[in-house]
Amino acid sequence: MPAVLPPPRTGPGSRLLDWEHLVRTEDGEHLHALLWRAGPGWRMVASAVLGGGIAERAWVLNAQVAHGYRRTDPAGHLAALAVAAGAAGPGVGLMTAAEVADPGYARDGEAEAVATAGVSVRGWAASPAEGTRGTAAPGTINIVAAVPVPLGDAALVNAVMTATEAKVQALLDAGYDCSGTPTDAVCVAARAPRAGAPAHAFAGPRSEWGARLARAVHRAVLSALPGEPGPPPAGEGHRAHPAPPTLA
Repeated sequence: MPAVLPPPRTGPGSRLLDWEHLVRTEDGEHLHALLWRAGPGWRMVASAVLGGGIAERAWVLNAQVAHGYRRTDPAGHLAALAVAAGAAGPGVGLMTAAEVADPGYARDGEAEAVATAGVSVRGWAASPAEGTRGTAAPGTINIVAAVPVPLGDAALVNAVMTATEAKVQALLDAGYDCSGTPTDAVCVAARAPRAGAPAHAFAGPRSEWGARLARAVHRAVLSALPGEPGPPPAGEGHRAHPAPPTLA
């Protein structure tokens, strides 16, 4: 039986992604974090090291860590940071060595996205280099997006694809010759099913909510990216691409 939940906040001035800015001192450095206390009634899909997969989650933490991060327990580290911040229940935890104090934010309709981005280590997904095993370094482009409607499991996965495509489009629009960084992470939140609100089956870029999500992620990533792209990393060749269409 669907849970009886309060309706999502909507209307001018209300945000789904209402972030708190946190500051801590760790290893002699002042580090920032963003915490979204979503509360009950949210299902999230995430590629995050903490709370990844598809499940009901109550918060999302995007924590900055020091460059050269060497801890081997990132999930435990994130969980401890969340507890210290008073986050209750299960949540999602993302890491990045990039600055998170001034994230990119965008809203399209009632779809919202927040992005933090550092692109010093970037490249193309289909690289000739061999992959590695073990825990990856902290994510560099972290995207958190939310829609105020329920999405089915397949639609949640579809939303991750849509957000990733929008991220790549933003990188190319900004002049970056890459598809991302090796450790990018994404989290998409949707309302849990409730009476009178059946789950949407699609979230591709031409679906009702996927289109809004794509535009929000595109603008959030553009806003979060550093100014002028530097030269591509060694070993990454240039790939020409046609200019994407201008969105109204």
